[in-house]
Amino acid sequence: MAAEGWIWRWGWGRRCPGRPGLPGPGPGPTALLLLFLFLGPVVADITDGNSEHLKREHSLIKPYQGVGSSSMPLWDFQGSTILTSQYVRLTPDERSKEGSIWNHQPCFLKDWEMHVHFKVHGAGKKNLHGDGIALWYTRDRLVPGPVFGSKDNFHGLAIFLDTYPNDETTERVFPYISVMVNNGSLSYDHSKDGRWTELAGCTADFRNRDHDTFLAVRYSRGRLTVMTDLEDKNEWKNCIDITGVRLPTGYYFGASAGTGDLSDNHDIISMKLFQLMVEHSPDEENIDWTKIEPSVNFLKSPKDNVDDPTGNFRSGPLTGWRVFLLLLCALLGIIVCAVVGAVVFQKRQERNKRFY
Repeated sequence: MAAEGWIWRWGWGRRCPGRPGLPGPGPGPTALLLLFLFLGPVVADITDGNSEHLKREHSLIKPYQGVGSSSMPLWDFQGSTILTSQYVRLTPDERSKEGSIWNHQPCFLKDWEMHVHFKVHGAGKKNLHGDGIALWYTRDRLVPGPVFGSKDNFHGLAIFLDTYPNDETTERVFPYISVMVNNGSLSYDHSKDGRWTELAGCTADFRNRDHDTFLAVRYSRGRLTVMTDLEDKNEWKNCIDITGVRLPTGYYFGASAGTGDLSDNHDIISMKLFQLMVEHSPDEENIDWTKIEPSVNFLKSPKDNVDDPTGNFRSGPLTGWRVFLLLLCALLGIIVCAVVGAVVFQKRQERNKRFY
């Protein structure tokens, strides 16, 4: 199972129909034997990071025990959210509705994977429906607001499942899934479908499907991966893969949805959180993960997704990693200039010698 899990989990191969989101059958015995012969040392180093354990205190599973209950308050909901025996409906197919559901327990796992079974459906035809679902891992919970039924300027991670293109100039095909990491300084711009603050995204046709639709979010050692299973093939399909993401522990998982002039039913069937058993270095273990500021270390700014010269990322203050990159570029520039100057000086000296 160890080597098999490494191949299929990190390859995000087939899902097991009995347990949505989990790996299905792996390679045969012959393939595994060859794998151990050629890749054995590599597999042994990282297979421990692929064991997974369901964390029920952070999971929303039918028959939804502990939802809104004073005796087992594992999940709280608000707004237009209604609870049934088969699903949690964040919004009905009605205009101007907002609803959310939030885990009551903060999550202190450094490495985790969330599997979401959801359904977005309604009577609206093409481009006459909205607005979508947001999945959250944030510092604050149960705070209504304009971002798919939850607050703006949040701290943490958001995955937006957007069904309506507000920006008429966009060339994107909707529905569209995007990711945003925020330290409270950024605002989500609905008029641009969040393009100014988006880290990455993909088109995903999840609305009005006749079969189950799934999304998986994995966060491990600074790598954020989002996968979808929307084709009823029990296979994960890559959507987003970002490295350099820093998220603290002690935040809350949740889901919200909102409708405006257009509407849809936004349903959550299940949210399953798995702990990933990943070995960290002693230095990483000594870090107070609750004090980490949500951030992303990468060269491309999300503002590069649009042509607009203004916005939060470029007008905001320089963070530590941006200052470091600027100083590094300046240092490299000085070194290059020094080397070029030395070469030019040496050639001039040799040329002068020829005249004597």
